[in-house]
This record gives sequence, C-alpha cells and structure tokens, in this order.
Amino acid sequence: MGQIFNPSANSIARLTLLGAVVFALVLFWFFEMMQRSSYYSEREIVRSQPVPFSHEHHVGGLGIDCRYCHTSVESSSFAGMPPTKTCMNCHAQIWTNADLLQPVRESYQTAVPLRWTRVNTLPDYVYFDHSIHIHKGVGCNDCHGAVDRMPLMYAVATLQMEWCLNCHRAPEKFLRPRSQVFNMRYSQPTTRFPVVLDGKVFTTQLTLGNYLKTKYYLRSVQDIISCSTCHR
Repeated sequence: MGQIFNPSANSIARLTLLGAVVFALVLFWFFEMMQRSSYYSEREIVRSQPVPFSHEHHVGGLGIDCRYCHTSVESSSFAGMPPTKTCMNCHAQIWTNADLLQPVRESYQTAVPLRWTRVNTLPDYVYFDHSIHIHKGVGCNDCHGAVDRMPLMYAVATLQMEWCLNCHRAPEKFLRPRSQVFNMRYSQPTTRFPVVLDGKVFTTQLTLGNYLKTKYYLRSVQDIISCSTCHR
C-alpha cells in the first residue's frame, strides 16, 4: 500500500498544534488585558451629570471638606450623596441666577432629588464599607484619585478584585494617620518630610504603616484577603 501522508505532514501537524497553543495563549492574554483596560473598567470616563459639578473648584479651590457633602462616609458603608439643600446652603446666596444651576434650584423648589450618575460602582456580590476603610487610615484619594484636581468626576481605579487585593495583602504600604484621611495633598513620610504621630517620628511609609496596623487594630492579612471578607 502506498504512503498516504507526505513526510512533511508530521511537521505540519506539529506546527498546527503549536499554533493552536500560541493562539489560545494570545487569546487569553488579550482578554486579560481587556479586563484591565479603561474600556472594560470604564476608568477616566467622565459621566454625564444633571449638573457639571466641579470637585476641582469646590474641593481644590474653595477647600470644602469631603464630609460636608458625603456626610455618612465615616459611619456607613455608603459615602452618601448630598441632598439639594446642601447645595443651596451656598447657592441661595451666590450664583443665584446662573443657568448652570437651574436644575439645582428646580430640585430644591419641587423637592425632587437630583439623579446623579454613580462614577465608582461595585458588583452586587461585593461588600464594601467606607467607614471601615476611613477608620483604618485609608485616604480618599487612594481609591478616588486626585479628586481636588478633577473639573468633572471620573473613576481612577479599576475596583477589580486584583486591585483591592494589592492593598489588602500589604496595607502598611498605604495607611496614613486618621487626621490625614481627607487630606487630598497628603504625602507619605520621607527623611526630609517625616510624619510625627504620638510623639514618634516616621521617615518611611513602612515604619508608619506597620505602626498604624497595630494602632488601628487591623486584622491579619489572612483575614482581610479571605473571600468572606468582601463576598458575603
């Protein structure tokens, strides 16, 4: 019986198998990169809002503290959105006829809340508590970025599990004194610019972070990376 396959068929078969493996790996890499991309996570995308509220102006320019508007951030899982009355505390006196603020005045007069579009969202199966992070020394801009420099608000972090675990696995790299949690311009300690706390001088972030882990009673890394911590 004559030979059915040409001797080169072996090489073709090997190249086909190798090509299939390479293709699968490239496809896996592509979807991994897509998942981390701003297209998928919707980072740095400005959302349409009923009023173009500028954090840069209110926080960076006027120095308004985060808690003035987000009143429940220290005591609740949700930071809270300000009622229209909060806006009108100032705008009943200034910019009273600005066309830009017509939706705010209308909301106040009709008692119908403004429907703000959320910028940072988590899936329903993820449990997150703002108050816990605030009291453990996690700064607002660690998650939300330089809000005081944003004319219009957008998400900075992916908020994906990989991103959260980056902090949970080594919280000492990020912790700061509670008095500095709402400070948008806070800088980690250096030899030139140390942090003084409880009569101690800290010149590196790791020494400060490890001290704060004890001071603020952080649970063990094993506990805070446990699935049940965030998925309840």
